Amino acid sequence: MAVPARFAEVAGRIRNWGRWGPEDEIGTLNFIDDAARLRGAGAVHSGKAFALGLPLSEAEGIQAGFIPGRVNPTRTMIQVNEPLSPDPDWVCSSEDVVTLATQCATHWDALAHCSYDGVIYNGYPASSVDAQGAGRCGIHRLSAVIGRAVLLDVARALGVDVLEPGYPITPDDLTSACDMAGIATEPGDIVLVRTGQMAHLAPGSRDLVAYTWPSPGLTVETAEWFFTRDIAAVAIDNLTFEVYPSQYDDLYLPVHLLHLVEMGMTQGQNWVLDPLAADCADDGQYSFLLDATPLPFTNALGSPLNPLALK
Repeated sequence: MAVPARFAEVAGRIRNWGRWGPEDEIGTLNFIDDAARLRGAGAVHSGKAFALGLPLSEAEGIQAGFIPGRVNPTRTMIQVNEPLSPDPDWVCSSEDVVTLATQCATHWDALAHCSYDGVIYNGYPASSVDAQGAGRCGIHRLSAVIGRAVLLDVARALGVDVLEPGYPITPDDLTSACDMAGIATEPGDIVLVRTGQMAHLAPGSRDLVAYTWPSPGLTVETAEWFFTRDIAAVAIDNLTFEVYPSQYDDLYLPVHLLHLVEMGMTQGQNWVLDPLAADCADDGQYSFLLDATPLPFTNALGSPLNPLALK
């Protein structure tokens, strides 16, 4: 296939294939070592905790058919006060079962989620993903995602509540958010980027079209910003992760390919960042301990999660 030159140039500068050996399947999460986790623990001062996950609910789901097959979760009762002993008044049990798409709400993408030109991260063939799932780079490889995280509140840094639809976040925007926060990223950090897009899911003004398209998001150029800083993973508060539509007509979802395939950097979408951002603006602390370990679905291409930030 003919890879557009502007994409190929960036891809060549940020490729991490072989950096952690030919068998590596977790990419930049290798940056989260013991020291990085200790920095995360050292960022805890007040004990305030923030849950960053959307509800796993069919009624409150964010999937509206824009991505074929990606459905909102459904929960069905399989036992309702079912007696478990001969005496029906002694022990009874109620249970339910859930059906969901692994990327239906707040989630991480597995590195195998996207491929191009026949390969996924580290040069593994795209055919390593088959009807059984991800034979390489599945979400179950992400066994413990916990460490220091920093919030880059791009919307607040630019003086707005929500970035304009289709706003392309630049490297300078990320730097401005760091400057506003008075913080410098460190190798092994997890970066959370706030666009304010969650405002479109607020009760009373819920608009899934506005939430989805056009969407502010990260640009091709920001990939090098994360690469040069040895960032471990990046998550954002929108559906598409990157600016959508792309700022380049000849590129479709290029940031997915740069992060997942070339860098081996895990992406997170639909993270609820507004309450955390308000607290960070109030106390001036934009770093915290983050536990964002995915559910260990074997060979899955993503995982829902409820990330926890502890300040």
